[in-house]
Amino acid sequence: MTGDDGDVLLETARLRLRRFTMADVDHLVELDGDPEVMRFLTNGRPTPLATVRDELLPRLLGWYDRHPGLGRWAALDRAAGDFLGWFALDPSGDGTEAELGYRLRRSVWGRGLATEGSRALVRHAFDTVGVRRVWAETMAVNNGSRRVMEKAGLRHVRTFHVDWDDPIPGTEHGEVEYELLRSDRPPSAPGTR
Repeated sequence: MTGDDGDVLLETARLRLRRFTMADVDHLVELDGDPEVMRFLTNGRPTPLATVRDELLPRLLGWYDRHPGLGRWAALDRAAGDFLGWFALDPSGDGTEAELGYRLRRSVWGRGLATEGSRALVRHAFDTVGVRRVWAETMAVNNGSRRVMEKAGLRHVRTFHVDWDDPIPGTEHGEVEYELLRSDRPPSAPGTR
């Protein structure tokens, strides 16, 4: 594991979510270099090393101090410590909302890790950070991501269309937005915080 325990946001049964560091450049370049991981984002095009190193990581590192409890978190296998991808509660709006996101290595797809991490972050967003709304978006054709959003407790609120300069296959079906409001959240069961 990179970093000390102060860098860990939370742990689940199988995941440890910690702050990113500049030492994670290669992890992110490798993750974004998988065409299947990037299929619904860039039509499979990788994120260049310079973009990750000079733009993406510095922006993410700045969020930790400006938006305590929010940001993007490296996801590690809790037992082995291997980098699996990331989860996000990106700050949005006036700080009372957070956008849920996740990107995992293809080798761990289908194991329920996206749902496990997303559920933990939704609880964190409401119980620790105190946001009023957690939301997420994806392409309407991204059924896997939509299932994760639903299993994390978010509900479909709209389908909309965006005019992209460089549309990717499936764009014609639109984008979908999901949300969970604090006021609509079922009460937590004892011992599930």
